[in-house]
Amino acid sequence: MKLLYSKVFKNYLLLTVVLFLSEIIFRLVNGLSIIDWAVLRIFLAVNIISLLLGALYSFTGRIAGNILVFITCLASQIDGVVQSGFKNYVGTYMSLGNAPQAMAVRDYVTDYFHSFKPSFWLIFLPIIILIIWYIFIDRRIYISERNEEIDFADKFDSKERKEKNTKRIIKDKKNADIVSKINAVVIATVCSVFFYSSLSAGFMQNKLQLESNKDLFFNPELPNIAVNQFGYNVYLFSDIRYTYFGNKQAVNLETVELSKPKQVESDYTRHIDDSLWEELAKKESNNNYITLNNYLLSQPIEDKNDYTGIYKNKNLIVIMMESTTNIILNEKYYPNMYKLYSEGMSWTNNYSPRNSCSTGNNEISGMTSLFTINNACTANLYRNNKYPESIFSLFNNAGYETSSYHNYTDQYYYRSIIHPNMGSGHFYGVQELGIPYSNVYQEWPSDVELVEKVLELTKDQDKYMVWLTSVTAHQPYTQSSEYGDKYLDLFSDTNYDISLKRYMSKLKEFDNAIGELLKGLEAQGKLDDTVIVLYGDHYPYGLQSNVLNTYFDYDVTENLQTDRTPFIIYNSEHKGAKFDTYTSYVNIVPTIANLWDFTDYDPRLYFGKDILSNNYEDRVIFADGSWQDDKAFYNATTGKISYFSANNTYTDDEVVKINSTVKQRINMSNLAIKTDYFNYREEAIKNAKTSVAESTEDKEN
Repeated sequence: MKLLYSKVFKNYLLLTVVLFLSEIIFRLVNGLSIIDWAVLRIFLAVNIISLLLGALYSFTGRIAGNILVFITCLASQIDGVVQSGFKNYVGTYMSLGNAPQAMAVRDYVTDYFHSFKPSFWLIFLPIIILIIWYIFIDRRIYISERNEEIDFADKFDSKERKEKNTKRIIKDKKNADIVSKINAVVIATVCSVFFYSSLSAGFMQNKLQLESNKDLFFNPELPNIAVNQFGYNVYLFSDIRYTYFGNKQAVNLETVELSKPKQVESDYTRHIDDSLWEELAKKESNNNYITLNNYLLSQPIEDKNDYTGIYKNKNLIVIMMESTTNIILNEKYYPNMYKLYSEGMSWTNNYSPRNSCSTGNNEISGMTSLFTINNACTANLYRNNKYPESIFSLFNNAGYETSSYHNYTDQYYYRSIIHPNMGSGHFYGVQELGIPYSNVYQEWPSDVELVEKVLELTKDQDKYMVWLTSVTAHQPYTQSSEYGDKYLDLFSDTNYDISLKRYMSKLKEFDNAIGELLKGLEAQGKLDDTVIVLYGDHYPYGLQSNVLNTYFDYDVTENLQTDRTPFIIYNSEHKGAKFDTYTSYVNIVPTIANLWDFTDYDPRLYFGKDILSNNYEDRVIFADGSWQDDKAFYNATTGKISYFSANNTYTDDEVVKINSTVKQRINMSNLAIKTDYFNYREEAIKNAKTSVAESTEDKEN
């Protein structure tokens, strides 16, 4: 009991119990193991936090200290609940790097809380212990302490001796308090040494983990792994430090030496002159650019294949479909999409991995074949970057007219800046298109009107490439809306939840838009000369997993199956085929570049691959570094791998090698975005070409 008279110890004890129990519950409700070395590391971290805060709060009075402890614990638990909901909703834990987006998407709050699992609220349970303590125990301890002091003073007869000894008691308490504070700091320091050692101690590492704990602690760009290894409280501190004080370009990368692989000559060999690039690489002094130049130059130049150039000189329409899942591949409800799916090239194992700001980030990935930064709203944060290797630039260089369209405003993403920097010849937003729209959250414009405007604007263009980003299927689905209610009668004979029916009603409007597109192209005599590429940006946020499971014949909660979406390449003259290759939006540009056989296409400038190549690795990479192929699913958050067949597995060394490749691709891609590398490279090579031309001209003169 007397130990609890110390404010430092009492604060430390309460903080430790509540924060650690909250971390344990957080792990349980988020499907993370509580029998893991990471739990010991989290316990050490909680002790460090509690010791330091316990000492700090002891400088205040009893009531003020109690309030500070309570606020700290409550704030921590709110963070844990919010993080759990965010991970369930978006697929990744939240970072301060995407905090500015929070204001733009404040309308999503209702859907966000609607998606909460009831178990998330259990994280608040430990606060009850604190409340009980303060109501029934804390004051009794305080009274007991005061009574002991009074009893001790009453032993002395004279008033003078009582006052003298009372002062001595007060002085002794102050000295003891100082010693307690010093001890707390010393013990916290010792715990910090053990915590830091745990980041690299061999027995506390998982050899299959994608990122080392030490790198992850200082650069928490993979929030899912960081939260698993350090807990959500330490992740918050680490994220704050990195976001506001860390050098975002100081990515911990292994030195990459230039080592160009030798090409084996064949009829499919793709020849590229690297002389200017290699010269640029030799003269470069910036370490980041040196690393990227060496890495990209060291990649193999992918050969051509049987699909090379089959769509050469045809027009292209790419449609990123808002919130579109494989539900739309239903002939009964969506005949137009089913026609494209059944008659075109389509992929049954295509994914649209969720990440921070999925729509904007996955749009960029679809345009550039880059892995966006997982803990940042890459689309907005790096909106001024330029991408000379983008899909627009490829078609611009081939003499096409390029343009892009979206039937909403720049409220969420700065497309009026991003698309032109991507190379789009003209970006048309909802205002310029003249499409009616509402600022009411649940009401979104019609994709049919979007297609009608695009057909009108491109009717006189002979050779064009256009990009459409649709919007009608956008959440919410739990609230009544024009297009959410428009086609509900189609699903009256089903037992689906009303939220799923509203979602399917919105998809019907998009399917009608595809019908208008096909009819319009045919009427213009352009259908045969146009290729239509479609992919989904992400799963329908706000629809609960158990609701989606009533439709699909697989469990969407397993192995990130939530992120399965359609990917279709359609041309009326070309016989389609079904592929079971694992792929995602990051592979779109290299695949299209090969199908058109662009002369300036360099496969090494893309972090995705041509999925029709004979050497395609047949593996999809998710935003957090997880991956899946026909053998296994690797969960980067837990660092564990699960196999689909006990007779078809990888060795641990093979998994480590795959992880190393995945990690390097993601890190290099992120570094390229952070340093605006492709803009730098383009300008440097242009200058080199100019210098060569001027030198040649001088010699001739």
